[in-house]
Amino acid sequence: MQLSRADHSASPPLVDIPRDYNAAHDLLERNAQRPDKVAFINGLSGEQLTYGELARQSHGFANALRNQGFAPESRVLLAMLDTPEWPVAFLGCILAGVVPVAANTLLTTQDFEFMLRDSRAQGLIVSEALLPAFEPLLGRVDTLKAVIVSGAETSTPHMTLAQLLRASPATKSIANTCADEACFWLYSSGSTGTPKGTVHLHSHLIQTAELYGRGVLGIQESDVVYSAAKLFFAYGLGNALTFPMSVGATTVLLPARPTPAEVFGLLKKYQPTIFYGVPTLYAALLADPARPAKSELRLRICTSAGEALPAEIGKKWTAQYGCDILDGIGSTEMLHIFLSNRPGEVRYGTTGQAVPGYSLRIVADDGHECGVGEIGELQISGPSAALMYWNNRAKTKATFAGEWTRSGDKYTRDADGFYTYGGRSDDMLKVGGIYVSPFEVEACLMGHASVLEVAVIGVMDADQLVKPKAYVVMKSGQSATAGELQAHVKQLLAPYKYPRWIEFVSELPKTATGKIQRFKLRQTQQAR
Repeated sequence: MQLSRADHSASPPLVDIPRDYNAAHDLLERNAQRPDKVAFINGLSGEQLTYGELARQSHGFANALRNQGFAPESRVLLAMLDTPEWPVAFLGCILAGVVPVAANTLLTTQDFEFMLRDSRAQGLIVSEALLPAFEPLLGRVDTLKAVIVSGAETSTPHMTLAQLLRASPATKSIANTCADEACFWLYSSGSTGTPKGTVHLHSHLIQTAELYGRGVLGIQESDVVYSAAKLFFAYGLGNALTFPMSVGATTVLLPARPTPAEVFGLLKKYQPTIFYGVPTLYAALLADPARPAKSELRLRICTSAGEALPAEIGKKWTAQYGCDILDGIGSTEMLHIFLSNRPGEVRYGTTGQAVPGYSLRIVADDGHECGVGEIGELQISGPSAALMYWNNRAKTKATFAGEWTRSGDKYTRDADGFYTYGGRSDDMLKVGGIYVSPFEVEACLMGHASVLEVAVIGVMDADQLVKPKAYVVMKSGQSATAGELQAHVKQLLAPYKYPRWIEFVSELPKTATGKIQRFKLRQTQQAR
C-alpha cells in the first residue's frame, strides 16, 4: 500500500497534554479569569449560567457523586435535554473521575434498557420530562443504584440535581486521571444498527477544540454559538460545549426540538455568530416563508455535518444570508469533524479538505490506496480516534485498524485535495444526520399483524436528502393503509426512523437462497 497518496496536510502542533490530565478541569480553568462571563443560556427560559457558577456547580456535583459512593471509572448514563444542567452534570462526572455516558434523548425504553445494561451504569441522570421512558426499567437493571432527576426542585422518590447541588460544597477536588484514560462514552449505532459504546479519552475533547474549533472555525471569546445538533451527539458536544469553553465563548441551548420557528427565533433573539446545523434543517429553514432577512441575523459562519450537504442548499443559503456553510464530515468514532470546507475555500458539492492535524486516505475494496478520482472507503488517522467499542472486540478490530479508523463512507479525491461523498459502504441510512438501520425498521413493520414481508431502502426526497422507504408485501386477505403502518413504526421506534413512503408490492426480489436483494429495489427506484 502506497501511503504517499494519503492526505498528510500541514498540521498545527497538537495540544501539549501532560500525562496527568483531567479534561473538565482544563476547560473550567481556562475560564477562571472570566467568572462573570455568560457560558450557557437556556434559549427557552432565558436562564443564564456564568463561567464562575458553572465551575462552582460542576465541582459541587463532583463532590455529590463522591458522597453518593460513585467511584472513579464507574459509569453514569446522561439522558438530559439541552439545558445548562447538562454541562454541569457532564463536567461534574469527569471531575470526579466518573465516566458519563451521553444518551440520545429520542430513543425508546428498549434502547435505554440496552444502554443501561451494556454500560453497567451505576447511576442515571435524567431530565424530568424523560423520566417516564425509564420508569419501567427502575428495579430491573441490577447495576443501577441511583437516579438523579434534572429540571425539578423536588421529585420523590428520586434525588434531584438541584437538591444535590444545594447540599454539596463546591470545594475543588480533581480526580487523579490521565490523558489516555476513558473520559466519556457516546453510543453509535454503527453498521449493524446495534448500539455500540464508543469510548473516548480525556485528551480528545481539547484536541478537537484546537484542531477544528480554533483551527478551522476560528472560534473566539466574542462568539455566541448555537448548535441544532444536541449535546448528546459527538457533533453537538464539540459545537456547544468543548469549542466555546476552550476560548470562553457563550452557548445558547435549546431543550426543545429545533423547528424552523424555534431556530430562527433563537438566531434573532440571541444573535449567534456561529450556527451549526444539518442539511435537513437548512432545507427546512430555507423553505420557511417566515424566514428572517439577512439584516436580522448576525451570522459570520455556519457549519453542516451528519450527512452530505446538497450543493443547491449551500448556494441558496449563501445567497439568502451572505454566509457560507462549511460542510464537513465527522463521526462518533473520531469525535468531531476531520474533513471540512474552510472559510474562503468553500466548494459546494464537496466535503472539503482534511482538517489540519488529521491524515486521510481512500482505500479500494481490494486494499490498494486509491488515486485521484478513484472511489473507495475513507479512512482517518488523527489524535481523537476512540479507544474501542465497549464489549465488542470484533467491531473494534474491524473499525480501528492500527492508526487508521475506517469510516464506512465512500469517497473520491480530486487533484486539489477536495473530497466528494459517494455513499455508504453498507445499507445504513443517515436521516437528519442520525444513522438508521433499515433492518430495525423492517423488523418493526414485520411486527404488524397484516405484514408478510418488508424491505427498507434510502430514497432521496425533493431536497436530495435521504429518507427511509418501505416496500411491503401484505399477508393474503389482510390490508392496512400506509398511514397505519407509519403510525405503527412511530409508536415503537424513535420518530425519525419511520418510512416516509410505503409502496405495496406483491413480492420482493430475492436470491435463490431467499435473501432479499435490496440493490434491485434501489435500481428500480433510481430508474423512475
